[in-house]
Amino acid sequence: MKVALLYPEVYDMARFREQRKEFPPFGVLYLAAVTEAAGHQVEIHRVAPGHTALNLTGFDAVGFSLASSATYGLMLQARRETKLDPGTLVTAGGVHANFYPAEVLHDLAADVVADGESEDTILELLDHAHDRDFTGVPGVLFTRDGRTIRSPARPLMRDIDQLPLPARHLLPREDIVLTDRLAGTDTRMAHVMFSRGCPFPCSFCAVAQRRMQYRGGASARIELAHLIDAYGIEGFAIVDDNFIVNKNKVTDICTQIADLGLRWSALSRVDTVDQALLQTMAASGCIEIKYGMESGSERLLKAMRKNTTQAKIRAAVEMTSAAGISAKVFIIHGYPGEDIETTRRPSACCASCGRCSAGCRCSVSCRCPAPRCTPTPCCTASAAPTSSQAGMATGASSTSTTTPAAGGATTRNGPKPNGPTPSCAGSWKTNGARRGDDRC
Repeated sequence: MKVALLYPEVYDMARFREQRKEFPPFGVLYLAAVTEAAGHQVEIHRVAPGHTALNLTGFDAVGFSLASSATYGLMLQARRETKLDPGTLVTAGGVHANFYPAEVLHDLAADVVADGESEDTILELLDHAHDRDFTGVPGVLFTRDGRTIRSPARPLMRDIDQLPLPARHLLPREDIVLTDRLAGTDTRMAHVMFSRGCPFPCSFCAVAQRRMQYRGGASARIELAHLIDAYGIEGFAIVDDNFIVNKNKVTDICTQIADLGLRWSALSRVDTVDQALLQTMAASGCIEIKYGMESGSERLLKAMRKNTTQAKIRAAVEMTSAAGISAKVFIIHGYPGEDIETTRRPSACCASCGRCSAGCRCSVSCRCPAPRCTPTPCCTASAAPTSSQAGMATGASSTSTTTPAAGGATTRNGPKPNGPTPSCAGSWKTNGARRGDDRC
């Protein structure tokens, strides 16, 4: 069968004006890989503003990947404007579909919507493209005789190492290899995923999968060796929602890739690292860890269900510095309950880290409306900022200018509805798929 998979082009919220792309659409890349491996002909098509009227005649099946609420309107427009042959199987999936499968089924006039992990699902749906009988396919919604039918949930794969490598060859090379995304360096790099899911219950995050699935070290090495040979990479960024959870799994990956000579970065909570693990990571080439600090206020951390403290934040930054790894912290400003006092807390917390935070970078995600805030040490720009606003589908705004700050910090600056622009203003995250995706 001939299959087209559509994905929305997503720009980094903090660099929206520059139209800086985020990491590749891994969900679509994995679906394309398994579909190709099953013998189907696959193409990946980008959907972007001004590029929604696609001609997909000649395809037997078309899949819409719905990354977030922020791009849902764009994908609906593509569904309305795209030309398909009569009888084409229309499917949908992705993060937004996982939360609102019934609405997606109706809005897209889809034949079937996948809810959850879909590498096996897509192959079974293609097997039933001729008869449209999806009753035996787990993890889907479809309509029959005017009724919406939900099949039993599909169990998660026990071993994601069995999956083929993402079908990067179906995307332009410039979407894969980047030189401005690794810890503020110009390293020639690519993005990878080594795990899925996150077991923690942070209230601001839309990651629904609580069970962790890790790839083994051997699998990670095979992919990185391929990226070296095929794309000439010198580094990589792990874009997993929370890579550092299972220390044994992380150690296995680090041990397997240490001799490849690559520089890399990953995301983590502040309470899942220890000195021994950080040393192991540093020895394998890790140059930066991006921590979800979120707030310096104990009250807000509890409200966010982070279950962390200022002491744990300081300890993580200090251990990271001691291991020779740089730290970058994510801060959420304007979370419900934010006030002037809690706004100042990140500043005090960063300052208490002393010299360990001197080279720390900072990304501030702001929710609207938010109170005025005061500059934090890790967010004070050394150059006068400029700013712009770009309206997003959810009604939030995205500020796009990034200026280098003292000590290697990064600031996101933009106008606020409550007075002049503060130095710690950041990218305005929308109520979409997940927490901030500024993963450079």
